[in-house]
Amino acid sequence: MNKTRIAVLVSGGGTNLQALIDSRKNGVIVSGELVLVVSNKPEAFALTRARTAGIETAVITRKECGGAEAFEDRLISLLLEKNIDLIVLAGFMSILSARF
Repeated sequence: MNKTRIAVLVSGGGTNLQALIDSRKNGVIVSGELVLVVSNKPEAFALTRARTAGIETAVITRKECGGAEAFEDRLISLLLEKNIDLIVLAGFMSILSARF
């Protein structure tokens, strides 16, 4: 059985992300795999938590993309590229549009 590929979107310290990492490690989450953590803030400590757990990370900011629509386009492209099945917003402090 293939596991659900999960991406977690974060903006800060990553306490919610750590709870997911711990739940996966302790067998609470059995049918999902945390495969990607994406932050809109390069300094987010959640990225360190993810790297420590061996989870791939990415940073995408609205500023580098030139606006909200381009930010969402880049995020969607990354999620599709990584074959993500489920997105978890864990302290993600950016509003996503209905289009997303």
